[in-house]
Amino acid sequence: MVTNLNELSEFVQRWQESDEGNKKGFMELMEILQAMDSVELDFVPREGITYSLRAKHSSQKEKPLFVMIDVIEGDFRWLSVCFYAEMITDPGEKGDFVPGGLLGEDACCFDMENYSDEIVGYLTARIEEACASAAGY
Repeated sequence: MVTNLNELSEFVQRWQESDEGNKKGFMELMEILQAMDSVELDFVPREGITYSLRAKHSSQKEKPLFVMIDVIEGDFRWLSVCFYAEMITDPGEKGDFVPGGLLGEDACCFDMENYSDEIVGYLTARIEEACASAAGY
């Protein structure tokens, strides 16, 4: 289920892919989330600043999400994918620890400035891990 589905659809339709390939990365991560059982998605647009896709497991009671995928506006659109630090591991040390960085709580965030199968695969593993953690909250 996606709240604000119409806004999300319009956003995706208007987004012209660039050389960085980040629309493809966003679409792949969104499709992974949509295919997960018991996951609800919310799209929060802040025109010209960020467009956030937030995922929450239906079992979660304490936290409003387990991953936030932000499309950041700049010279080109890039992705910032953030998790609560306590919900994931980062075995490849590819993320940045951000104190208070996700809704006031410690976060681990991954920036994707250029699409690659490797980073999408790594983020997919973190999404699966965070979803499993979220199911227990």
